[in-house]
Amino acid sequence: MGAKKNDGKQLAQNKKASHDYFIEETFEAGMVLMGTEIKSLRNGRANIGDAFATIRNGEIFIHNMHISPFEQGNIHNPTDPTRARKLLLHKAQIHKLLGLSKQEGYAIVPLKIYVRNGYAKLLIGLGKGKKQYDKRDTAAKRDAQRDIQRALREKQKVAR
Repeated sequence: MGAKKNDGKQLAQNKKASHDYFIEETFEAGMVLMGTEIKSLRNGRANIGDAFATIRNGEIFIHNMHISPFEQGNIHNPTDPTRARKLLLHKAQIHKLLGLSKQEGYAIVPLKIYVRNGYAKLLIGLGKGKKQYDKRDTAAKRDAQRDIQRALREKQKVAR
């Protein structure tokens, strides 16, 4: 059987996460979705910019992840677009995340949503918050790397 059209395709990304956090470890989690939410996800109608994860009673939930309702879906069964959705991880992974996220300055941050083998997956990361000077340092390094690449391209053009 052939792969689905959207398999492996990134559906949503949290670009603020790498700006606001040092991502130390990542985990791939499945999501419990209701109704036509997967169809909406496949259409790219999701936003995880303001989302965050919490652990309650040994289960992990994602909050403020917005999945727009599917237009051709069942209008009599609307779901809340920002409801808390359960994430599927192994118990050992949840315990590890719980222990690490209890430390000062750490948070569980959603990084991106994609489809793998027909299932929607959420990549979450354990992030340590950046201070303002860390953000400036990261931007300076990125600008310096860009200048180096530009200089190398110019040098290659002259050499031809």
